[in-house]
Amino acid sequence: MDSPRLIQAEAQQRASLLTVERYDVAVDLSDLLTGHQVRSESAITFTCHRPGAETFVDCAAEVRSATLNGAPLPAPIGGRIALTDLAERNILTVATVSECSTTAQGFHRAVDPADGTVYAYTDFAPDNARYAWACFDQPDLKAPHAFTVTAPASWLVLSHSGDPKVEDLGSTRRWTFPATPPLSTYNTVLNAGPYYELRRPGAGHDLGLFARPSLARFLDRDADELFTLTTQGLEFFAGKFGMPFPQHKYDQVFTPEYPGAMENFGCITWMDWFLRRTTPTRAEWDIFSRYLLHELAHMWFGNIVTMRWWDDLWLNEAFAEFASNWAAVSVTSYTDAWTTHLAGEKLKAYFVDQGPTTHPIRQPVPDVAAAEATFDAITYPKGASVLQQLMTYVGEATFAAALTTYFAEHAWGNTTLQDLIDAVAKASGRDLGEWRTGWLETAGTDRLTLEHDQDGFVVVAKGPNGPPRPQVLAVGAYAGSGRLERTALVEVEVAGDRTRLDLPAGADLYLVNDEDLTFASTRPDAATRDSSFANAARLPTAISRAVAVATAWDMVINGEATAAEVVRCLTGVLEVETSASVVEPYLNLAVEAAVLWSPESERDELMRSVAAAGRRLAGIDAYRKAALRTFARTASDLDQVAWLQEAGGDDLDLQWRALVRKAQLGSPTTADVQALLDRDPDPDAWISKLQVRAATPDAAEKKAVWQSLVTERAVPIASVPAVGALFWSAGQDDLLTPYTQAYIDLLPTLLNSGGAVATTFVRSLFPLFGIDLPTIEHAEAAAAGTAPVVRTSVLDRADRVKRMLRSRG
Repeated sequence: MDSPRLIQAEAQQRASLLTVERYDVAVDLSDLLTGHQVRSESAITFTCHRPGAETFVDCAAEVRSATLNGAPLPAPIGGRIALTDLAERNILTVATVSECSTTAQGFHRAVDPADGTVYAYTDFAPDNARYAWACFDQPDLKAPHAFTVTAPASWLVLSHSGDPKVEDLGSTRRWTFPATPPLSTYNTVLNAGPYYELRRPGAGHDLGLFARPSLARFLDRDADELFTLTTQGLEFFAGKFGMPFPQHKYDQVFTPEYPGAMENFGCITWMDWFLRRTTPTRAEWDIFSRYLLHELAHMWFGNIVTMRWWDDLWLNEAFAEFASNWAAVSVTSYTDAWTTHLAGEKLKAYFVDQGPTTHPIRQPVPDVAAAEATFDAITYPKGASVLQQLMTYVGEATFAAALTTYFAEHAWGNTTLQDLIDAVAKASGRDLGEWRTGWLETAGTDRLTLEHDQDGFVVVAKGPNGPPRPQVLAVGAYAGSGRLERTALVEVEVAGDRTRLDLPAGADLYLVNDEDLTFASTRPDAATRDSSFANAARLPTAISRAVAVATAWDMVINGEATAAEVVRCLTGVLEVETSASVVEPYLNLAVEAAVLWSPESERDELMRSVAAAGRRLAGIDAYRKAALRTFARTASDLDQVAWLQEAGGDDLDLQWRALVRKAQLGSPTTADVQALLDRDPDPDAWISKLQVRAATPDAAEKKAVWQSLVTERAVPIASVPAVGALFWSAGQDDLLTPYTQAYIDLLPTLLNSGGAVATTFVRSLFPLFGIDLPTIEHAEAAAAGTAPVVRTSVLDRADRVKRMLRSRG
């Protein structure tokens, strides 16, 4: 059912009128073994503060019956059921039927290709609960939810709270769950299917992990680390937030075809792509450790305390992102978390913050459609970096004390930005009004440079629209004939355009934003510009090198450096890098610079340079897998591919990557692909085969892959980015140019796909080759009339490719 998105004014009016006491929701999943229908009955008990008033309940499912206080209600119009003449206390009961399929919103049905088993899950953020059952689908009408679920007898049913009562009904079982604490509708969940289960105690809680049986060996492989990280996170957050997680059970469910991850209270849903089919690299564990801690932090930031409206989404997402890094460096083995944040997510934030889709971290959000477009690099990594700056600004102990007060005062309620600012201001004794305006309500990136005059050193700071933001940063002085050593580190609070600081003269290098304490772009002065690329490798620590790499990358995306300069910088750093967590991100950046940002005349030479770095690093055990993956992307001929196949040994993932490169080089792969497919026990190995086909420079193969990706939507959403990147392979422009129009034609069809799916398709399939500026402008024009999440994703990708084209010359 087509249904308008809720606007903020409607939500405010409804929240002022109602208090929701509870939801009692009965759900029947018994049809899903062979069918696609879910039957639900939602009973909502609520109070009206102005008896006799009217409002509406959201319901985009097919309504079979609806009564208010026993009286029948009219049919819904536009996904809303009108509620008139409300009593002081009301009971609304609505029976619905929902579609549950691979493309449905609200409910999703997936089939494991390994054994034909069926799985079902809900995915409600930001406003998709209304597709499953009747509800007041807005974040500030929180209420306890009690679920009763009928499901096939072979299934487990997973939800939020405690231990359910399970009744055997023959071919089905009924699961009755205790009521949850007060939750927003988007934070509720059902996961169901014949899951494989592992349990272990941790931090005083009962921890659970679930996956489909065909992936059980991968869950077994990773279980120790997953349980350890979860335990460490629960203990850390309980201490820093002054509140233990208030439920005995904490489950994490790896689900087929899920589009990402969701922080449902006590029952996290993950896409099972995170269960890597080959032993994860250190960088992959580093990333996933922070994802795991991010979702865990949401138990407090998002569930226990929820933003009142979507204009404060950052209170959920930026805090969870920040807290994941804070916990990682404090209590886990992933102590380079802030460095990997800078080498990955923060670089994306710098890019977006200097482009056409930048926006303040907190901005007006008139409706839920606009909210979907704010799940981006500004809200997440920039927001996290800004919160790191706030903690630096007031001090870690003060910041933690403020959070303890914040949760104590607002548990199980809703908040706004001002509530948090008040807590931090009170704890620190500082007026944060200027900080709030500069960091949260102003878009764009500050620029910092260091000048030396007769009186010493000056940090010259410029904000995006004038004066810089209030911030604390560090500048390091380094000296040495070979490897540099830091001789001084000076922290300074920026207070205007020019801030003096006491640094020793005569250092070989001065690093602005040393330790990466703030969110700002930096530049070397004209005298040291050329040497700055080489000096990055001379710096002594992972974080100092990462700051130098970030400057180099920011220069190339802004047309101030060449791809060749950045590749030399990165390969130099890779010769000395000691942090396995950032080696793989740097290798990926080097490949991106060589393949996507370089002129065609220089591409092969730069790829050979990156391949040489990969082959050299393959000799170091800690870096071997990441290095061989890089070599697979840059091998220049079939002899090098053959070397890779021998070096890859029994690692089937590397063997698939070798066949991808063999295909890109134009060599036949059909027999090799079939032989490897026969060897590979991964139930999703057909996707690896599709990746080889996507990379093949053949018109028929391109057509078949596009059909599978776009027309049939047969590829799980987690695999769309990898297949899409290979589809747009370098050097295949003539084959790819026809698909630039096919991409433009795709955009209007994404309107009703859901935010995560639409964003993935737009970003992953945006043409990288075979495209010119007029075609990019055509894509921008085609996106102008689409949903905000589609429009902003197109503008972001268009800006990126325009910059690439300029860099390619």
